[in-house]
Amino acid sequence: MTTPRRLLLLNGPNLNLLGTREPAIYGTETLADVERLTADTARARGFEVRAVQSNHEGVLIDAIHAAREDCAGIVINPGGLTHTSVVLRDALSGVDLPVAEVHISDVRAREPFRHHSYVADVAVVHVIGEGVAGYARAVTLLCDVVTGRAEG
Repeated sequence: MTTPRRLLLLNGPNLNLLGTREPAIYGTETLADVERLTADTARARGFEVRAVQSNHEGVLIDAIHAAREDCAGIVINPGGLTHTSVVLRDALSGVDLPVAEVHISDVRAREPFRHHSYVADVAVVHVIGEGVAGYARAVTLLCDVVTGRAEG
């Protein structure tokens, strides 16, 4: 069986507000900018992207489950669910796809409750605190894992 040439891009709660929500922390680029950057970066590596953003945990979990049918990996910014959602972590673990965890801000330098990530132990790529540009790096690194250029 050949590996699908598609990545799932998942953005969690409140990321639909990028560009307007706390621009001093998250910048002024929008979710559309993130999706365009991610798709362009993936396309340059021979992949396409299916983008999903939701403020509802179950929608994200359903997208993760569906990805096992036609995706080679998952790029996820879980937003606040990073620090609270065991079920999101379990969904990622359960589909057995390589995962890249992305955070626009440096969550390790913010409030103490943001220092723990339930996703961290299931992700093979971690890009934290690089702004929206971090999505491009996460896609590049994940493509390397998927194609065998790097270990995951």
